[in-house]
Amino acid sequence: MSQTRILVLAGSLRSASITRRIAEAAVRTAPEGVEIDLYDGLGEIPFYNEDIDVPGSVPAAAERLRAAVAEVDAVLLVTPEYNGTLSAVLKNAIDWVSRPYGAGALKGKPVGVVSASISPNAARWAHGDAVKAVGVAGGVVVEAAHAHFGAIGERFASAHPSEDAEALAELGASVRELVQATRVAVTA
Repeated sequence: MSQTRILVLAGSLRSASITRRIAEAAVRTAPEGVEIDLYDGLGEIPFYNEDIDVPGSVPAAAERLRAAVAEVDAVLLVTPEYNGTLSAVLKNAIDWVSRPYGAGALKGKPVGVVSASISPNAARWAHGDAVKAVGVAGGVVVEAAHAHFGAIGERFASAHPSEDAEALAELGASVRELVQATRVAVTA
């Protein structure tokens, strides 16, 4: 069987964000035969606009994202919670990869959602909104591939999530579930 490829999209643009660190830790959980890449460049993509989503006018940054999603077997979203919902940058990425309608790069692709927040709520509202957006966009939401991290300001204040055995175990389980979903999709 060929190598499984997963793309991680982190919903925070801040280079030192804990959400990004959680995404980095997820990359480190790749088992043998699985390649996981953290996508850089979401901040370069303009807000989705049908006026520029026409052949010859699609921004290069949006084309790169679409191509990156099209080339992988699954996607893992890592979302913070901004004002009770997912970040605009992550929602914008979902919008771009959902188009063209009915045939976007996300269509039929297994997607897991990891949510993280400074509150004990663990960004469950953002998680719910991400799941809804992915489902409407045509992605296959893999419920078993979800993870929730609360109180991250305290939990990961002095150590990278990759140094937290419990966090790595949860992220590794999410990755394994995504891999399993890609194998089920291939045999279906």
